[in-house]
Amino acid sequence: MVTIASTAAQLMIRDNINDLIAFAAVAEERSFTKAAARLNVSQSALSHTIKSLEQRLGLRLLTRTTRTVAPTLEGEDLLATLSPCFEKIENRLQALNDSQGAPKGTVRIAATEYAIETILWPKLSPVLKQYPMVNVEFDMDYGYTDLASSQCDAGVRYGDQVSDGMIATRIGPDERMICVGAPSYFDTHGTPAHPKDLVDHRCINLRLSNHGALYAWEFEEEDGTEINVKVSGQACFNTINPVLRAAVDGHGLALVPERLAQAHLDAGALTLCLDEFSPYFSGFHLFYPSRQRPSSAFTVVLDALRERA
Repeated sequence: MVTIASTAAQLMIRDNINDLIAFAAVAEERSFTKAAARLNVSQSALSHTIKSLEQRLGLRLLTRTTRTVAPTLEGEDLLATLSPCFEKIENRLQALNDSQGAPKGTVRIAATEYAIETILWPKLSPVLKQYPMVNVEFDMDYGYTDLASSQCDAGVRYGDQVSDGMIATRIGPDERMICVGAPSYFDTHGTPAHPKDLVDHRCINLRLSNHGALYAWEFEEEDGTEINVKVSGQACFNTINPVLRAAVDGHGLALVPERLAQAHLDAGALTLCLDEFSPYFSGFHLFYPSRQRPSSAFTVVLDALRERA
């Protein structure tokens, strides 16, 4: 009799867990179609599961219309309870899986093209050869997209741009933005002596993807006073590499990361100006949620990227 009761209880728990997983998927996706695809079940079966759960609980968990699905107040409360529990279980299963052998898994990182080319890829290229079961996906991002909405494990930003509540690890040296131009440009138009002189020069603009505004060039006086200059010119781009290319081609002055321009400076294709007004700032950091338990793949990637003195 005890065995029969125990078996019945186990079956009830199993059914409830499956139904709660189904509910969480619909509530998070806000769509039966997306949730069904995520769970690899039919929409009709998923709808029946949710109805059965609601009947057993005697509560309406989801509000359905022809176009949208949203949790009710009771549904939101249940989801808030379930999400951390499921996450904890998933993390524990991942930990058990990681302990079985070589690091494996996929790490998705949001970063600018400049960060990918100068920091991420040079450091991770040998790692991918060393760990064949570790995969890295680079999501080129200039808009500081939220990690959750972009489904990324981590992002890369300058140190002073990392949001609160995130773990941040330095992965690159301090940076500075420098003003450069082709020698032919300076021969024709002269050299600015102060950042305010830039309003009289042809400059290559950068349009920021996060809010669409033109980037105001930032400089600093010797006493620490900030100088922001809005420049103008014939060419404008929304990524930094074409800005550098246009400067090399003599189309105007450009404000670019020093490390990106260094090879052209060394070759004489570009010349530096306003050097004394270009301060250093905190370099690239990898950031990720503080609640996230790193997988074995993420740990390998983090260790490879970490900046060492």
